[in-house]
Amino acid sequence: MKRAEAVKTPYFLVDESRLVKNLELLKAIQEDTGCRILLAQKAFSGFFAYPLMGRYLAGTTASGLCEARLGKEEFGGETHVFSPAYQEDEFQELLLYADHFVFNSPAQLRRYGERAKREGKSVGLRVNPECSTQEGHAIYDPCAPGSRLGTVKEQFDEELLPLLDGLHFHTLCEQNSDDLETTVQDFEEKFGRYLGQMKWVNFGGGHHITREDYDVERLKKIIRHFREHYDVEVYLEPGEAVVLNAGFLVSSVLETMKNGIDIAILDASAACHMPDVLEMPYRPPVRFSGMPGEKKYTFRLAGPTCLAGDVIGDYSFDHPLSEGEQVVFEDMALYTMVKTNTFNGMRLPSIVWKNREGEEILIREFGYEDFKGRLGWTEPGSSGKIKL
Repeated sequence: MKRAEAVKTPYFLVDESRLVKNLELLKAIQEDTGCRILLAQKAFSGFFAYPLMGRYLAGTTASGLCEARLGKEEFGGETHVFSPAYQEDEFQELLLYADHFVFNSPAQLRRYGERAKREGKSVGLRVNPECSTQEGHAIYDPCAPGSRLGTVKEQFDEELLPLLDGLHFHTLCEQNSDDLETTVQDFEEKFGRYLGQMKWVNFGGGHHITREDYDVERLKKIIRHFREHYDVEVYLEPGEAVVLNAGFLVSSVLETMKNGIDIAILDASAACHMPDVLEMPYRPPVRFSGMPGEKKYTFRLAGPTCLAGDVIGDYSFDHPLSEGEQVVFEDMALYTMVKTNTFNGMRLPSIVWKNREGEEILIREFGYEDFKGRLGWTEPGSSGKIKL
C-alpha cells in the first residue's frame, strides 16, 4: 500500500473511524442480546477492511460461490450462503467454504439439503412471511406479489422438517425496527409452530441499525423474545448498516454548461460508479450542498458517459461550480464498489483507506487492463482475437 496524496479522481474513500463507530454499536448489540451479526457482502466486499471488521462481527453472508470464498478466506468466522437457486457445478466447491446453507424452496432443499448435512453443514430454508412493509422500493421488496424469494406458507413442506436447522426471512430495505416487529408477527403466525424444532432463526438484512433514528431497544426486545421464547440462536445480516456513512466518492468537475439549468459534468458516473442512483432510484448526499433552490446556485450533476440519463441529480451550492472543483458524494461505501462497471470504457474509481490517524492509503487503482480483461483472453502473449 502507498500514500494517497495525489490520487486522481474519481476515487472511493473508506473512513476507518466512521466504520468503527458502526461496528462498535453492532458488537454492543451482540453482547447485550446474544445474537450473532454477519456482514452481508453484497453491500460491501472491501476485504482490505475484513481483519478489522472480523474483530466485531460473527462472520459473513454470501449470495454465491465467489462471495462465500471471499468471506471464508479473508474474513473468517462463520460463512453463510443463500441463493435463489444453486448451480450443480458450483455446489461441491461451495461446501468447502460455507458453514450455513439457506435454500430458497422445498425443491432446492430436497436436491441439496442432505448433501450439505452429510458434510456437517447447518441447513436452513428461506421463508416468505408475505408481509410487505416497504414503500416506494418494489425492486427491493422480497414480499412483493409474485416474488421468487422465499417459500410461502402454502408451499411449506412439513416432511422436510428433519433436514432443517433453521428458518430465514428477509423482508426489509433501509428500515427501522418497527417494520421488523410487524414482520416477525406475521412470521410467527405462519411459521412459529416450527421454531421449537429449530436451532436458529435468521432475520435477514435491511436493518438500518446504525442510522441515528433507529430504535435499537426495540430490536433488542425482538431478539430477546426469540431467544427466550423459542430457545433459538438469532442471526442478523445487515449490509448497509455496517458501512453506513463510512465512505465517500470524490469526483471533479470536468466542465459546466447551461441548457435551461446549469449543468456540471463530473468525472464520476451514476451509471458506472453508483448505479443505485438509477436503479432504486436514489439521490446521494453531496457535501456542502442543498436541495434545488435552497442555496443560491443550482446545478444538475451529471456523468461523462454517452447515456443521456447518466444524471445524478440537482443540487444547490453557495457558489457556482467551476472546472476542476471537487464534488464529494457521501455514504458511498455501500452498494457502490460492489456494483461498479466499465460501460463506455469508464475507469473504475480508485479505492482509498483513511485510517484513524487521518492517513490516507491507496488500496487500488484501476485502468485499461481492468476494462479489457473482462472482455477477452488475459494469457501473456494473447491478442484476445479470434480468426474469423
